[in-house]
Amino acid sequence: MERLPLPLHLSEDFIRKHLERETGKTIYLLITDNSTNMLSIKWEGKSLNVRMHRIFLSAGKEVLHELADFIKKRNIRTPQIRKFINVNASHLRMNPPKKITLRTKGSYYDLLDIFNSLNEEYFMGRISSPITWGRATSKHAARKRTLGSYSQHTGLIRINPILDTGKVPRYFLEFIVYHEMLHAEMGVENSIGRRSVHPRKFREREKQFTNYEKALGWEKKRWC
Repeated sequence: MERLPLPLHLSEDFIRKHLERETGKTIYLLITDNSTNMLSIKWEGKSLNVRMHRIFLSAGKEVLHELADFIKKRNIRTPQIRKFINVNASHLRMNPPKKITLRTKGSYYDLLDIFNSLNEEYFMGRISSPITWGRATSKHAARKRTLGSYSQHTGLIRINPILDTGKVPRYFLEFIVYHEMLHAEMGVENSIGRRSVHPRKFREREKQFTNYEKALGWEKKRWC
């Protein structure tokens, strides 16, 4: 991955101390090159693990103040952070494999429209994963819950085109996309030597989807 041609004038230590001063919390900060999940915050006891993309080393004070407010209040809107990420997105070098052509507009649903809507409502615009309709598979595959997938290697979200029909309610497709976006944000948890794709925290976040019960009910009725 190429280094970003940005004026990275802040240090990791400066940002950490600023956030600790503004929030009163112990901050463990990690600067990454992860363009899929630009910013993540996880509680660990009384401290916070904050992972952020290195473009934040060029952030202004408005962005840092909003980040501190987000850490303290969590449910606030973050227009400065979203604007900062969008403005600097052109500097990122995170692309899917060259052989993959992204297809977001289906015959019935537009995945990019759904992705952007969910990104704003649930992720404060932080998820930058590319998304595409995958190859068509059978109804049998749908029973095995291969309706969507997320690649940690490429950051690519694929959605089964069997869902691209008016027979599938929009809220169910949104739930599948939301599920894969959670993978992009939370990654894979390693605990006691085991690799957990859907740990407890993941399931808790999954239930925050507005139509969670409704989506599960439709899936059970339609494919189970």
